Amino acid sequence: MQTQNCFLLSYLKYGDNDAVLHCFSLENGFQSFFAKGIYSARNKMKPYLFPLNLLNITVSKVVAENRIPRISKIELAPDHYDFDEVTMNSILFFTADFLHQVLREEGKNLVLFNQIETVRKEISIQNYDAYLVFIFKFLSISGVAPLYGDQKFLNPESGVFEDAISHPFFDESISALWKRFSNTTNGYEIRLKRDDRSSFLDSLMIYCRIHINGFYTPNSLAVVRQIFE
Repeated sequence: MQTQNCFLLSYLKYGDNDAVLHCFSLENGFQSFFAKGIYSARNKMKPYLFPLNLLNITVSKVVAENRIPRISKIELAPDHYDFDEVTMNSILFFTADFLHQVLREEGKNLVLFNQIETVRKEISIQNYDAYLVFIFKFLSISGVAPLYGDQKFLNPESGVFEDAISHPFFDESISALWKRFSNTTNGYEIRLKRDDRSSFLDSLMIYCRIHINGFYTPNSLAVVRQIFE
């Protein structure tokens, strides 16, 4: 048997009682697992199926080629719990939605795993800007974040600050936010005004579409917008 520490990114119900879980594990990176009977009336594991829950998932070591590993045991990791606050849950859902899209080809990555742990903790203490910081840090870990510069305008195509504006959305105000995040070691200390939060989020989505192949804005973003309006 083999146990992995996994952040749940998404799940898909399969038939009446089963599900396929998509996770990011400490040991192997992006993984999919088959959870038989998790929707059955007697199974008490269904409440674990919340985005970015940290799960201890045990599977058989021997898995046939091209087969999804079957879960033999699933537990909520110690000190991890569900949130019952709507804003927290919506942000966690969006963050997991984002990660499910961008991590499908990602292997073991301890730095990224630890950052997911960090953003979850920040959200749990009501740092509602944390998911924005996390997306920026993801770009940095992926090697596509902008290079800090003294010029006023960020060119989202090149990731370089320039003297002249190159994209209508990346004006001096938005570029200043990017410069602020580029020039700090702990972005989680930054707090944004409501209008700045919305604009910076939009700019992050534009930047991701440019630099992440096949990226599209997660549908769950609409819920996050409604909460902060």
